[in-house]
Amino acid sequence: MDFWDLIHQRASIRSYDPQRPVEEDVLYRILEAGRLAPSAGNRQPWRFVVVSSPEKLSILRHAYVRDWFYDAPHILVVVGDRNEAWRRLQDGYCSLETDLAIAMTFLILAAANEGVATCWIAAFQPEVVREVLGLEAHEEVYGLTPLGYPKSGYPNPGPKKRKDLKDIVRFL
Repeated sequence: MDFWDLIHQRASIRSYDPQRPVEEDVLYRILEAGRLAPSAGNRQPWRFVVVSSPEKLSILRHAYVRDWFYDAPHILVVVGDRNEAWRRLQDGYCSLETDLAIAMTFLILAAANEGVATCWIAAFQPEVVREVLGLEAHEEVYGLTPLGYPKSGYPNPGPKKRKDLKDIVRFL
């Protein structure tokens, strides 16, 4: 798909076909996009966890209680390791959240390119996710997204509502 078509068409989908898991080769292409994402100092302070087993999904879904979330055949969790992230010497700024946002964006755009629906979720209960994944103290759950194909007949969300360029850009 053309890049401009991709960024115009990509949308948050809240309706998944539970009977249609994403094919393994498609999952690997999506994950490869995340692997190739840039990060500060090329530290790559991330881990991508694809949860597909019914047992783990049933527990993980308690982290974000929405009906449509229960239908997704996979949940992708982006985890960051604060100990691996780049830090700026001058003020101690840690690049972890920036690096993870870039990786998650690459993952979601790759999914859209493959026809796989996503919805970036930040309003989850991190302690539930941490427990399911067995994370250590230095590992942080950054975000999750369902991965799956939209249910048949799911309406196209339509054009994106965004601010005009003139309202967000300054040329000096």
